[in-house]
Amino acid sequence: MKKSILSLMLLVSFAIPTYAQTPLQVGDNAPLFTGTTDEGVAWNLEDHLENQYLVVYFYPAAMTGGCTAQACTYRDSQGDLREAGAMVVGISGDNAEGLKLFRKAHDLNFTLLADEEGSIAEKFGVPTREGGTISRELGGAFYDLYRGVTASRWTFIISPEGKIVYKNEDVNASSDTEQVLTFIKKHKASR
Repeated sequence: MKKSILSLMLLVSFAIPTYAQTPLQVGDNAPLFTGTTDEGVAWNLEDHLENQYLVVYFYPAAMTGGCTAQACTYRDSQGDLREAGAMVVGISGDNAEGLKLFRKAHDLNFTLLADEEGSIAEKFGVPTREGGTISRELGGAFYDLYRGVTASRWTFIISPEGKIVYKNEDVNASSDTEQVLTFIKKHKASR
C-alpha cells in the first residue's frame, strides 16, 4: 500500500507544472537571456530589441500537432509580422538537433531556441514539467527528438523599449499569430 501511494505521489509530482518564479506581467522589463538556435549558435535578446517588437512564444514540444500548427501559422505570417515591425522567436525544451529537424520538416523561417534546462522559461515564469523523447519520421528516416523540459504554451510580446506589453497564458495554437498581429497593430497605433 505504501509503495502504491509513493508511486502515485511521484507520478502526480511529474505531471504538475512547476513555477520557478513569479510569472512576468505586462509592464515588467523583459528578462535578458541568451539561447542556442537550431543551428547551435548563441542568440542574445539584447541584439534583437532595436526598433522592433519581439514575439517570444513558448511551446511544449517540436513535431507535435499543436506546436506544428502554431509554428506553421507563424511561418505563413512572416510577411505580415515584418510589416508590423515584429520578429518571432519560438522557445521549447527541445535540443538544438530536434529543432533543426523541426525547421527542416516544416520549412520554418524564424528563430527557434533550445531551452533544455528550462532556464529561459524560468526567467519568464513559464511553468515547465518533465521532458521526454518522441520518435518522428522525416524523409524516410526515423529520429528520436529529445526535450529536457516541457514548457507550457505561453506567448509574450516585448516592445522595442524592452517592456512586456502582451502576455497570453491561455494560447490557442492555431489563432496565436492572429491575436499577436492584432495586438501589435493596436499597440503601435496607440503610441
